[in-house]
Amino acid sequence: MDGNQPRTLRSLADLAREGLLAADAAADPALAEVAARYAIAITQDVRDTIDRSDAADPVARQYVPDARERETHDDENADPIGDDAHSPVKGIVHRYKDRALLKPTHACAVYCRFCFRREMVGPGGAALDAAETQAALAYIRATPAIREVILTGGDPLVLSPRRMGELLGALAAIDHVDWLRIHSRVPVADPARVTDALVAALKQPKAVWLAVHANHANEFSPAAIAACAKLADAGIPLIGQTVLLKGINDTPEGLETLFRTMTKHRIKPYYLHHADKAPGTAHLRTDLATGQTLMRGLRGRLSGLAQPVYVLDIPGGAGKVPVGPTYLGADGTVADPAGRRHAYRDD
Repeated sequence: MDGNQPRTLRSLADLAREGLLAADAAADPALAEVAARYAIAITQDVRDTIDRSDAADPVARQYVPDARERETHDDENADPIGDDAHSPVKGIVHRYKDRALLKPTHACAVYCRFCFRREMVGPGGAALDAAETQAALAYIRATPAIREVILTGGDPLVLSPRRMGELLGALAAIDHVDWLRIHSRVPVADPARVTDALVAALKQPKAVWLAVHANHANEFSPAAIAACAKLADAGIPLIGQTVLLKGINDTPEGLETLFRTMTKHRIKPYYLHHADKAPGTAHLRTDLATGQTLMRGLRGRLSGLAQPVYVLDIPGGAGKVPVGPTYLGADGTVADPAGRRHAYRDD
């Protein structure tokens, strides 16, 4: 790598200089249009996990822009899961009675090509200012039905440890909030951010759960594994979230290896998300039947501890529901992991 190359690549020219894009692709007006609309950021840690000899590398495809992102389908939406309709104050999404999202920043360490908030995240996505943060906290304090607060964004772990500690401390001090959850790419995409100071900020008098977003086993570099171990050793429970992506992890072997890797490193696979209908992401989406077949294929070959729930966020904001395979038949039989059917009397 050129010694002058930035640690995080943020332009098509950067990607071309490092060989992640062909020079003619970097000059393509169609790709320039994509880059102007959707943010680019690929950290050095992510680049180190990419196999440059593989044109379909599963890590690169998650971050390198594709001209197909210009193609928007009629059923795609800039707010595919209806956050805006459930946002009573800036930075809060309150879709479910007992839990609320808090989005303190719209910035991320890396920008995924399939992101359902891709229209709003990016380097210009400022963090909530002091007054906006206080208004969001005031809403949570005034809503005793909220038992869990989920920090998302953007990526909350791009905030400074000081800011993170102050925010978590304020949330933990709210009597009716039982626990906190953070969703982040940082442990695998920018593991150097997992410092002693950050770990100290995450240790609160109430449980703080950390959802680590990873979509392929190759993302677990030695540095990422060490960052996750640092968090787990500090007593911070880790869960895994994964998006099902065409050509990246849509094989039984790929998902099995990913979920075994997570579980081995003390990350409980929690959700396998069906990809949301964000604009320009159709080339990365599977259909639901494919996801159900994949989940059925994991049953019996992979411990229940290593199996996530396959979920769909219903477009428009109706909520998240499990959409995994069904094993009970209308004829009163039940299928085993091999697909054989057995009679079962429910009495």
